[in-house]
Amino acid sequence: MRKDIRLCGKGGQGIMLSGFVLGKAASVFHDYNAVQMQSYGPEARGGAARSEVVISDEEIGYCGLYQADYMMVMSQEAYNKYNEDLADDAVLLLDDDLVTEVEHDYIGVPCTAIAEDIGAKIVANIVMLGAFNEAGDLVPHDSLEKSVEDSVPSKFKDLNLKALNRGVEKAKEKI
Repeated sequence: MRKDIRLCGKGGQGIMLSGFVLGKAASVFHDYNAVQMQSYGPEARGGAARSEVVISDEEIGYCGLYQADYMMVMSQEAYNKYNEDLADDAVLLLDDDLVTEVEHDYIGVPCTAIAEDIGAKIVANIVMLGAFNEAGDLVPHDSLEKSVEDSVPSKFKDLNLKALNRGVEKAKEKI
């Protein structure tokens, strides 16, 4: 099993953290191998950003993506820039309030609106990650929860776990 995963959005949305949390869930809190790479534009915030994660139950010989089998998108610019190698049968999950011009089949989750409803727009990436993991069946949910708990500051754990689980609930409604 090999899963080539791309998470993308704009700088400041927590894309790098989401990739890190997903890779850690796979490799530290589950028995998969994982590698994570990231890239972003020269802008400190606002430019297109991506995090790529490869998850496998075997050793990973090539740590780049062959093609994106799974893609989570949180901005129109990132979708436009990073969809060129999206697999025909890819699981594509996007914030459908922020990404409106799409050429592929997708699952839309208004993660930013959900995060604002929870009370903190800053956790939109974790809402999205919960939905993305549920839609793509990437890692066991308990591994992802443990990774979130281990990766965010202790005073924000409850908020992030609430965001993660709201994303899961929303994905279950959509799939």
